[in-house]
Amino acid sequence: MNETTRIAPATEQPGTQVAAQAQPGKKNIRKRLLLLLGLASALAAAGYGAYYYTVARFHEETDDAYVNGNLVQLTPQVSGTVVAVNADDTQIVKAGEPVVMLDPADANVALANAEAALGQTVRQVSAIYVNNNVLAAAVQQRQTDLARARDDLRRRAEVAATGAVSAEDVAHARDAVKAAEAALETARQQLASNHALTDQASVADHPSVLSAAAKVREAYLANARNTLPAPVTGYVARRSVQVGQRVAPGNSLMAIVPLEGVWVDANFKEVQLKHIRIGQPVELHADL
Repeated sequence: MNETTRIAPATEQPGTQVAAQAQPGKKNIRKRLLLLLGLASALAAAGYGAYYYTVARFHEETDDAYVNGNLVQLTPQVSGTVVAVNADDTQIVKAGEPVVMLDPADANVALANAEAALGQTVRQVSAIYVNNNVLAAAVQQRQTDLARARDDLRRRAEVAATGAVSAEDVAHARDAVKAAEAALETARQQLASNHALTDQASVADHPSVLSAAAKVREAYLANARNTLPAPVTGYVARRSVQVGQRVAPGNSLMAIVPLEGVWVDANFKEVQLKHIRIGQPVELHADL
């Protein structure tokens, strides 16, 4: 019995067959991904191009921008010693609120002296106006004295020829007339001088009274300026004043920043400035 020997073909390994089948699938997936990536890139480029030509080219941007504002300095107008500070850094103050107080003792004394001097001046000026009547009466009295002296001289001159009156008496009478005339002229000049001080002005409008009143106002202002109010509404910054400190006019005690008046300083490149005009809308983004 002949036995035929058959050689079976080599059996393929299972893993090799799976790998051979998987390679075409991976290539297809890679092609699809690359195709999708290219399509996405093309769509992104097209989208950016559309955005640039419709929106971006009409806008200018910069990150070099800073917020700025006014620093309103609080400075005294008179010298004094600080007795109170009612605000500190970062605190908000309202316009008109007292922020710093100076010692008002010396200013109160000066104001009292100025008021007393004003009262004294008013009395002195009032006396000058009253003197008009006194000097006018003095003129009338001198006129009467002159008339009496002239009558006495006339009577003596009439009887001098008869020898009833001596020549010496006549000379005395003549001298009395001259003295009365001089006294009358002096009284008239005094009245005119007093009128020069009072005419065309009342007591309230008299220069001396106005000068004294101005000194009272000056002393009042000096006293009022011992209280330093906030010039604007804002936040306190750079406070340097302390209680007990002696300050002089012009010293910077603190700064007040009004936040409703701040602005942004934006620095653009020269090529950007040609596209910027006054009145264009601005959008701000803070990194705060």
